[in-house]
Amino acid sequence: MQKIRKSDEEWQKTLTPLQYEVCRKRGTERAFTGEYYDFKGDGIYCCVCCGAALFDSVDKYDSGTGWPSFSRPVSQEALNEHEDRSYAMVRTEVACAACDAHLGHLFPDGPPPTGLRYCINSVCLTFEPRGR
Repeated sequence: MQKIRKSDEEWQKTLTPLQYEVCRKRGTERAFTGEYYDFKGDGIYCCVCCGAALFDSVDKYDSGTGWPSFSRPVSQEALNEHEDRSYAMVRTEVACAACDAHLGHLFPDGPPPTGLRYCINSVCLTFEPRGR
């Protein structure tokens, strides 16, 4: 996969201030405020930075956390995972494999069959309805 690389200035020109803060500076949007936390559309969630397909709506579920939650990515190649030791916690950060955008975190408390919860910031996503 060809990596998408841009300078901070280039990212700032194409993203909103909140998108830039979360995606490029590893920020977090407030719970229950994002566009997709309670969204029920049928389709594919893509990276707001580069458009790469990340999650399918069939794998989205309501975790009660206030962020969109998915049980799996569209493919293991879509995401990179990194250890995150910020805020005196040890978590697994999830990033877009194509452009390294911070998306959210992965937790081992999801539903069967994967037992995983990809807790993703809405601001990091765009939505493509199925059949377009």
